[in-house]
Amino acid sequence: MLKVCHLYPDLLNLYGDRGNVIAFMQRCRWRNIPVECVEVNVGEPVDFNDIDFLFLGGGSDREQNLMAADLLERKNSLKEAIDQGLVVLAICGGYQMMGQYYLTFEGQKIPGLGILDLYTKAGDERLIGNVIVEMKIETETVKIVGFENHSGQTFIGNLDPLGKVLAGYGNNGQDGLEGARYKNVFCSYLHGPLLPKNSKLTDILIKLSLERRGIKQELLPLEDYFEDQAVSVMVDRYIKK
Repeated sequence: MLKVCHLYPDLLNLYGDRGNVIAFMQRCRWRNIPVECVEVNVGEPVDFNDIDFLFLGGGSDREQNLMAADLLERKNSLKEAIDQGLVVLAICGGYQMMGQYYLTFEGQKIPGLGILDLYTKAGDERLIGNVIVEMKIETETVKIVGFENHSGQTFIGNLDPLGKVLAGYGNNGQDGLEGARYKNVFCSYLHGPLLPKNSKLTDILIKLSLERRGIKQELLPLEDYFEDQAVSVMVDRYIKK
């Protein structure tokens, strides 16, 4: 049984981020992989060592402030689980919280979890629009698509990016990178939600979650014609030939 944790679903569900959990679980069920989801809100207990896939979404500044203190109290147990292979997908605000700090316009440094070598600072303008990213998944190079809307500019240190920006802004609109990867942690600014739009990314998260359970197996192929066609349409629309 794979165990999924949706952290702060009542606060962090910007642009349909909940759809990431739905897509993950549905692609498991289509393969007859047993899966269950627990939703954990502020103040509620969770044992990260008992979780295989953790999802942390994005929210407005108000919602993120409400959950920040609670998440910081969970820092040590979350870091321990990540070091032991916990699979994490962190989107937008959740992505920023995984880093060292967020620097506001006023110069205030808001501490993050400090788990990943990255920081975020407030930008002069919002980075908004559709994004195309070239990403390596195992031995295959694929294009993933999504939608971004963020004013924070994130800069990664000694981390691999999720991928290379082909269209859109990505982490900061400057270095051509989107997201970050560390162990089994995947971070991104892409809403949409991300996983229903990108079946190959969803499947690698499922595969890694199974491996955390000690199960190494090739996933049963699914019919992804419509998903693949949707990605192709976006790529053709935003990337000049």
